[in-house]
Amino acid sequence: NHTIRQISPVGTNWMVTTIAGLAGHPGSANGMNSAARFNYPAGLRVDSTGNAFVADAGNNTIRKLVHVGTNWVVTTVAGLAGVSGSTDGTGSAARFNYPAGVAVDHTGNLYVADNGNSTIRMITPAGVVTTIAGQAGVTGSADGTGSGAQFNTPFGVDVDSAGNIYVADSGNNTIREVTLVGSDWVVTTIAGLAGSFGSADGTNSAAQFYYSLDVAVTSAGTLYVADTDNSTIRQMTPVGTDWVVSTLAGFATDFVGSADGTGSAARFYAPFGPALDSAGNLYVTDFYNDTIQIGRASCRVRV
Repeated sequence: NHTIRQISPVGTNWMVTTIAGLAGHPGSANGMNSAARFNYPAGLRVDSTGNAFVADAGNNTIRKLVHVGTNWVVTTVAGLAGVSGSTDGTGSAARFNYPAGVAVDHTGNLYVADNGNSTIRMITPAGVVTTIAGQAGVTGSADGTGSGAQFNTPFGVDVDSAGNIYVADSGNNTIREVTLVGSDWVVTTIAGLAGSFGSADGTNSAAQFYYSLDVAVTSAGTLYVADTDNSTIRQMTPVGTDWVVSTLAGFATDFVGSADGTGSAARFYAPFGPALDSAGNLYVTDFYNDTIQIGRASCRVRV
């Protein structure tokens, strides 16, 4: 729909409103509410003050939505609509190639999974874009520091309270961690095995994913992964220096559907875009079902 929607609880119901963009009208215009235009927005995160940041994938830009009174004002933070590339720079001088995921830390820095470049980018509050991990045009699975690390079409990204970045490295079927050590960013693979896909639960590289598109991290450091092609939601729990992966909801292989339920009785169809609220509820974009689902602590999933 090329729009940004808001879903608000009203009693026991949920009220959906379109806050920016106009359905059926792709574009790149900045502006207020329906005067703004998007082109296949792929990722969204909200900061502590309620500003929303959007990876506007089809425009190769990062957009910002600010609530002003009853209106939403859309501006372009970085990138230039209609022009792809990998250039670092400030504002419209920077270039992206299908940015798919965005996250924001407590200081206002943005982190972008630059899918088409297979890199992770950082945008400061002043709009300065730098590549912090990976090398544009080079795909792979190597762990390492800065440009010595490699990704394969990373899609989703999130950041914890300590500033550690977690990446759903979809083409590698792995989950990666990007940690600032001094002035360097060090990339490690914390779950999954590059070149191998499946649905096995387990610890670190013994776990398997299948084209996982996004990740969300709790304040306690637990990760939730939208394991897209398995149509499941996975949980990653830190245990010492290890990460233990379990399947929280849905059932892997060919058991796709739209059933509400508890644990493996629930069904999804290509989920991605998990997000958490302050109460620990998990919200999931269930892509091919055209629905938004909520998972509560009992692991019961409902639309």
